[in-house]
Amino acid sequence: MDIENVKNAYSAGASQGSTGVFGYGPSGRLYAFDCLAAAVVDNRGAVVGWTGTAEDLTGFRAEEVCGRPVRELVADLPDDLRGATEIPESGRVRMRHQCGVTIDVTFRTTRVEGSAEVLVLMAPTHHVADREQGAALLRALSAQNRITIALHDTDLTTVQTNATPDPLDGRPVQPGTRLSDVLCADDAENLEAVLRQVLETGVPVVRRTQQVSWRHNSARRHTLSLSAFRLEDARGRPTGVAALYIDSDDLRARRHLDLAREVAERVGGSLDVARTAQDLADVLVPAFGDLAAVDLAHSVFDGEEPSKRLNGGNMGNAALAPASAVWPAGIKRGQPIPPFTDHPLLRSFRHGETLVFSLHDFIAMVGDPQVVEYLVPKDAHSVMVAPLHARGLTLGAITAWRCGRSDPFTEDEADLMTQIASRGALAIDNARRYTREHRAAVALQQLLLPPATTDTPAAETASAYLPAGGGAEISGDWYDAIALPSLRLALVAGDVVGHGMPTSVTMGRLRAAIQTLADLELEPDELLTRIADLVQRLAAEAPPGDHDIVGGTCLYAVYDPVTQRCAIASAGHPPPVLVRPDGTAEVVGISPGPPLAVCGMPYETTMIDLEPGSVLALYTDGLVEQRDRDRDIDQGLRRLTDALAASCRPDRALDETGRALLADLTHQAPRDDATLLLARTRAVPAENTAHWEIPADLAAVSKAREWTTRQLTAWGLEDLLFTTELIVSELVTNAIRYGHAPAELRLIRHDVLVCEVTDSSSTQPRLRRARTTDEGGRGLFIIAQLAARWGCRHGQNRKTIWSEQLIKCPG
Repeated sequence: MDIENVKNAYSAGASQGSTGVFGYGPSGRLYAFDCLAAAVVDNRGAVVGWTGTAEDLTGFRAEEVCGRPVRELVADLPDDLRGATEIPESGRVRMRHQCGVTIDVTFRTTRVEGSAEVLVLMAPTHHVADREQGAALLRALSAQNRITIALHDTDLTTVQTNATPDPLDGRPVQPGTRLSDVLCADDAENLEAVLRQVLETGVPVVRRTQQVSWRHNSARRHTLSLSAFRLEDARGRPTGVAALYIDSDDLRARRHLDLAREVAERVGGSLDVARTAQDLADVLVPAFGDLAAVDLAHSVFDGEEPSKRLNGGNMGNAALAPASAVWPAGIKRGQPIPPFTDHPLLRSFRHGETLVFSLHDFIAMVGDPQVVEYLVPKDAHSVMVAPLHARGLTLGAITAWRCGRSDPFTEDEADLMTQIASRGALAIDNARRYTREHRAAVALQQLLLPPATTDTPAAETASAYLPAGGGAEISGDWYDAIALPSLRLALVAGDVVGHGMPTSVTMGRLRAAIQTLADLELEPDELLTRIADLVQRLAAEAPPGDHDIVGGTCLYAVYDPVTQRCAIASAGHPPPVLVRPDGTAEVVGISPGPPLAVCGMPYETTMIDLEPGSVLALYTDGLVEQRDRDRDIDQGLRRLTDALAASCRPDRALDETGRALLADLTHQAPRDDATLLLARTRAVPAENTAHWEIPADLAAVSKAREWTTRQLTAWGLEDLLFTTELIVSELVTNAIRYGHAPAELRLIRHDVLVCEVTDSSSTQPRLRRARTTDEGGRGLFIIAQLAARWGCRHGQNRKTIWSEQLIKCPG
């Protein structure tokens, strides 16, 4: 508080009784008056009485104004007074001065009892305003319950005070008392000596610390902060002393309470360990110390429990405050803390005690000069160290330093630091536990997802994934690239409703189911139908009230590099985007079926042709629905299509393209997971495939073997002649005997040799072990022994039995 303002206020308030005013004479000399200017006006408005103070104010003598209308003394009559017949009770006018200038005055009137005459009191307006402001400031100061204000006269007797009755004594400080009536004799004498010096010299005292005891409780000492200044009348003569007494103990308690409240409000708002530690350090500076550091066990940063025996060697710095401070060169965020030698005080710290050290004691405890140089800031003279102890674990420590001219830490401040450390430790432990759970959830989700890139004969794929909230949340978005028989590739993108661990688990179950059904080589529409049935069962298994939130969307596509065709079906999922080799991009027109939670409605498969080098992009809606942007899916889809057209270049790695696209399209943390799967298609050259139509005649079996021998010889696969002839014989025989025309034999050469026989029968082949006396039934068993793998897939009104044999690399 500005002492000069207080002094002016008290000077104005102390002289209210005398009401001295200032006026300016012809020479501009400043005059002092002991009373207001006054005049008496009769019922006609003529001046009949004129005081000496009125003469000093205006320069006119009584004989010059008496008998004249008072209006003639007013230089500029306000509009509201021009037509008035009587002088108003109060107002503000400009009075003429004898020297020719005007004076802005404020007046009040009162009628003389038993007479028609009116008494007019006048004072310069600026003086009235000063006095009103001074009185308002005095009232405001007197209303402060944290500051005791006392006005003492020249004998140091209390004239006025805002002191309330002491709760232990109950007696108010009455006007007329002296300090010795309230304080112990010695303390009162010391305070009066200070006040007397102020009264005699006029030099104010500001924030002087005094130790005192009340008379009724002399055993308890209080620390008072005293500010005092001299009061003077209008002539500059001393009239007393104004004193402001602040109980430093009460002030300190209030500061401690405010600091504890601030810790409660500011610490714990984040579930990030480092951010929580920084909030804790920031709240201590400068309210508690000049510098603060928070050190935590290394395992706490990872969400794990700390070691039972903490020392500097397994701790690292988590936060420093203030960030602009010059810390020792070794202290950096994240840096390990040097280990301390064993010491009794250090053992006390491990048991949860807050320790206070002078600089000398701290250096003695540390012992190692290099560690001292690492830890001790410049100009530090006092340090307090408190353990961060929560739920039976010691997570780390808070260290607060005081430097320069600040007061050393006291033992009573250790209790406050213990409370702050306890609350801070609980917040840090909450963040640690959240980190552990979040890491476990993220790890689970990552384990449930496939590799980010794949390389198959059908296509190379690359995926990019951005979790919701910048990693703060986990969700149920997923992607997959599943290698199928006959060199085909299944591409999947899906999104499970909701967030959190249950959603990730549901995603994992759906992904496993799709992989299983994909291995059965179902058509895309049939596969989605079965997945929708599964989702219905999962919803039925969900707890009551959660049935309606189990669901999702899915897009399933199968690409055949031989025919260069792709079959696509959607269960409420956004359509894929196709980027052709010439750089043009378009949204694939499909007929989306209902989301997976809805059963009883069919799905439809869409067939498209893909040139080699085309890029098919599958994604989830988090990529086209952006926070704080237009949520129109069509606009987001246009933005994605344009970005794909600009980024998917043949000379650019696909995984690099995916990461760049995700970064460009999600400028900030999305509100939902964003997933992107890119597949650049390939084609099996025509010279690596061969087709032969199978006649409906068993004699065609030997012709099929001959045709196969010629084709394998042309391909240089003589080492597979014997086994392939046996496989072809069995498959063609079964097609002729049990199938229906038309039938076809196809060979595909890549890193494996694929042999396919297709017929129009829907009968499912079944592998069985034939008995010794059986004449047939050994065909599929022989194929299973000769091939690396075999299987059967069904299409519309047809089935295909296939086998794969590994091709040995030359040399």
